[in-house]
Amino acid sequence: MSTKSPSSALDSALISVPKGFRKRLIDAYLSLKRNCLETRHDAAGMAAGKVCEIALRLLQEKILGTSVPFGTKIANYPDECRKLIAGPAARGTESERTIIPRALVFLYTMRNKRGIGHVGGDVDANGIDIATMARTADWIICELIRINHGLSLEEAQDIVDGLSVRQLPSVWEVAGKKRVLKDGLKAKDQALLLLYSSVDSSVLMEDLCAWIEYSNSSTFKKMIGALHKERYLEYDKESESITLSPKGTIYVEARLI
Repeated sequence: MSTKSPSSALDSALISVPKGFRKRLIDAYLSLKRNCLETRHDAAGMAAGKVCEIALRLLQEKILGTSVPFGTKIANYPDECRKLIAGPAARGTESERTIIPRALVFLYTMRNKRGIGHVGGDVDANGIDIATMARTADWIICELIRINHGLSLEEAQDIVDGLSVRQLPSVWEVAGKKRVLKDGLKAKDQALLLLYSSVDSSVLMEDLCAWIEYSNSSTFKKMIGALHKERYLEYDKESESITLSPKGTIYVEARLI
C-alpha cells in the first residue's frame, strides 16, 4: 500500500488555499519540522519566519483583499497582523481574523527575539524554544486545515500528527562533526547519507572524508567522482564542495532510511 508524502498529504488537506500560497506554506512548514527534528536551530528559525510571512499574506488576501507581494519586505509584522484583527467582520472566520494573527505574532517574536535564525537575539536558542515554535506552527497549520477543509480540529490534528517528516536516527552530529551510526554501510552509502543530512548546504570534500574516517583521500575522491558521473551528487572541483542531487535523495530515502 502506498503512503502519501507529507507534501501531498498537506496539499490535499489545504486544497482550498490558493496554490500560490499553498505550496510556499507547505514547503516552509515541512522545512521547519525537518530542521527541528535534526536540531538545526538556525535553519528552523529561518523556516519559521517564512511560515509567518506566507501565512500573513494568505490571511491578508482573504480578509483585506490584497496582500504584501512576495519579494517585498513586510515593514512591521505586528502592525500588519493588527490590521487583520481590525479587518471587516464579514471576511474570513473569527479564527482567521483574531486568533491565527495573534499566534503568528507570537511565533514571529520567538523567532526574532530568541537568537534563532539571525545574529542579535536576546538569548541563545535551545530545545524548548524550537519545540514551542514547532508546536505553534502545528496549531496554525491545523487551524488552516480545519477552516479550509471543513474538518474538526481533532481531525486536522490527526493529519498533522500523521505526517512523516525527515528523521535521521542514523546520523549523529557532535563537536562540529557528523558520524553515521548505522552499522554495515559502505563508504558510498555513508557519504550519501551524510549529504542527505546536510540538505540545505553543500559539504566540503575534506569534511566528508573526515566524517567517514576514510583512510585514503585520493581513493575517496575517485569514489565521489564516480557518484558525480552517476548523478547521485554534484561535485564542484573548483570549490571542492559536494551537494546531494534529487537522484541521490531518492536513493537515500528508498534504501538507507
